[in-house]
Amino acid sequence: MGLPLLSVIVFTPVAGAAVLMFLRSDDAVRWTALAVTILDLALCIAMLASFDTTTHAMQFTERRLWVPALGITYALGIDGISALFVFLTALLGSICVLASWVAIDRKIKAFMVSLLSMQALMLGVFCALDLFLFYVFWEAMLIPMYLIIGVWGGEGRVYAAFKFFLYTLAGSLLFLIGVIVLYFNGGETFDILALTAQDLPFPVQSWLFFAFLIAFAVKVPMVPVHTWLPDAHVQAPTAGSIILAGVLLKMGAYGFLRFSLPMLPEASVYYSTLMLSLSALAIVYGGLLALAQDDLKKLVAYSSISHMGFVTLGIFALNLRGLEGGILQMFNHGVTTGALFLFVGLIYERTHTRSIADYGGLMKAAPVYTAFLALFTLSSMALPGTNSFVGELLVLSGGFAANLAVGASAVFGALLGAAYLLGMYRKVALGPASVGVRFQIRDVNAREMVAILPLAVLVLWVGLYPKPFLNIIDVSVKHLLAQVHDKGSGQ
Repeated sequence: MGLPLLSVIVFTPVAGAAVLMFLRSDDAVRWTALAVTILDLALCIAMLASFDTTTHAMQFTERRLWVPALGITYALGIDGISALFVFLTALLGSICVLASWVAIDRKIKAFMVSLLSMQALMLGVFCALDLFLFYVFWEAMLIPMYLIIGVWGGEGRVYAAFKFFLYTLAGSLLFLIGVIVLYFNGGETFDILALTAQDLPFPVQSWLFFAFLIAFAVKVPMVPVHTWLPDAHVQAPTAGSIILAGVLLKMGAYGFLRFSLPMLPEASVYYSTLMLSLSALAIVYGGLLALAQDDLKKLVAYSSISHMGFVTLGIFALNLRGLEGGILQMFNHGVTTGALFLFVGLIYERTHTRSIADYGGLMKAAPVYTAFLALFTLSSMALPGTNSFVGELLVLSGGFAANLAVGASAVFGALLGAAYLLGMYRKVALGPASVGVRFQIRDVNAREMVAILPLAVLVLWVGLYPKPFLNIIDVSVKHLLAQVHDKGSGQ
């Protein structure tokens, strides 16, 4: 068609943010932001509908010279590994606007501009095929996310935003150093596909692996560089938490898939046992921390550490089942945990408390709310028939094949997940009615249902018929594994 589809997808939110700057009415700002995100989502659905699942090659590619003296290009493209996350980012963008409709009641224009800018930068990360361009998108994301937490967050928002900024900036600086080293050792090019084809000496790979590891581990986040996450989640507005859980955490895992495995295959194979051990630690430690929480938002935040541990376990199992399960679980986590943060935000708007002890008997007061909460809770604990079951089963299968002890640790982490999730639901929905909040609860309205339903559909669709989603990633995953094992066989 000649349409630069990926550029349109990436920059539609930017154009929308520019339009918002000229609007005076808060209602006009809200409706325009929603229209822009829905348009972007429609473009992403069209992209998926045209996606060729039979090839691992990059699709919808665009390439233009940007800084010729340094070999920097404006290059975009997607494969099976990135396609689902482009769609997920656009979907959650629409849901964030709906979730902020009432919750954000001051500086609404500035908030929506920040939200749309954030969406554009996240889309750019998943589409970039030039390492310098990737870094620009990766680093620029810090600014709108810092503002979303620091301006519209809770009472401790300044501390949480500052901590988030420092942790992620430290990781980004190490990533920048790695990018420079990779540039000079990879033929003085920033082309991601060209760098993937290089055979770097093992000492260089090893150094780069740890530089990238720290940068990506902060984003995932992996233990012990995880402490920024609970503060950021607790203080962020609902939309901020959905973005953090649904998309931002995926950036770290995506970095492993796009850079560490294909560009540093020998180091990835050599240090895979270390990565599996760190993943098992995150699964168990995150589960134990979640089990101890009384704050509903902190419980979901710590559960993210455990669930992302399953993702990195699947990636570094370095086998087909584990890697496909890890990528699918990245997508599933964005859907399910994004939904759980949405539900925390909805109940907080009604009660202005996040303490689990303050809730009780919600099933009678808000039956629709508690029914959907049950669906997403069961999804988070990977009940058969839900999306997370498919991904977690593949990850566990791949994990046991790679390392028996790590697989056993992951099973224990899954049991912890069942314990804290079922315990939370029992207290919130089925426990005795709380005198403090029971008369303030209303059930979900039409706007909130519009935000909930797409996520509920994906939970059941992936859980009952995962084939279309696995088809998207399958060929690209097989190609990535072939690269890793062919080049990493020396270790």
